[in-house]
Amino acid sequence: MEQIYFDTAKALKAISDPKRLKIVDMLSCGELCACRILDEFHITQPTLSHDMRVLTEAKLVNSRRDGKNIYYSLHAERLKELQEALSNVFTSSPDCICHRKSDHE
Repeated sequence: MEQIYFDTAKALKAISDPKRLKIVDMLSCGELCACRILDEFHITQPTLSHDMRVLTEAKLVNSRRDGKNIYYSLHAERLKELQEALSNVFTSSPDCICHRKSDHE
């Protein structure tokens, strides 16, 4: 369970930046070339590369190279896992941490 907390926190940290959250929103419509993403922001290519590295290291975004261009898409399976993890954190279930016996009881 601790690994789920760690992975979820890493993903949330990645999208806590408004620009990266907007990139994820842009990618929800489908795969995009880095050049198209760059056109949307007033940032340098190295800054975009950093943001995309953060998103790919959090496993929220996939990348692929086609010639000189890099294309990005959402990692659908990882996003589904993130949604499920957040749902588990925000709701009570029989195996929830809040139902475990404390060592102090």
